[in-house]
Amino acid sequence: MLSLAMSSPTEASHFTLCPLKLMGIGWCPGCGLGHSIIYLFHGDISNSFRAHWLGIPAVAVIFNRIYVLTKARLMERSQFKSLT
Repeated sequence: MLSLAMSSPTEASHFTLCPLKLMGIGWCPGCGLGHSIIYLFHGDISNSFRAHWLGIPAVAVIFNRIYVLTKARLMERSQFKSLT
C-alpha cells in the first residue's frame, strides 16, 4: 500500500508483469484497480472512480483486513505472554 501511495499515476511504468500489457492490450482490470488506488491516495477521487470503480471499496477492504490481522496478532501475543 505504501508503494502505491508513493507512486505517480500519470507516469508510464517501465517494467510490468501484467500479461495483458505484455500482449499489447491497453486495458487491464488489475492495472486499472492499481491506478484507481494510486489516484485515491493522491486525493483524486474522480479519476480513481474512472480508472476502476472498485478501487475505493478495495482500499476499505484492504485496510479492514490489515486492522483485523494486526488486532488478532496482538491479541495472540498478549495471550501468550500471560501464559508464561
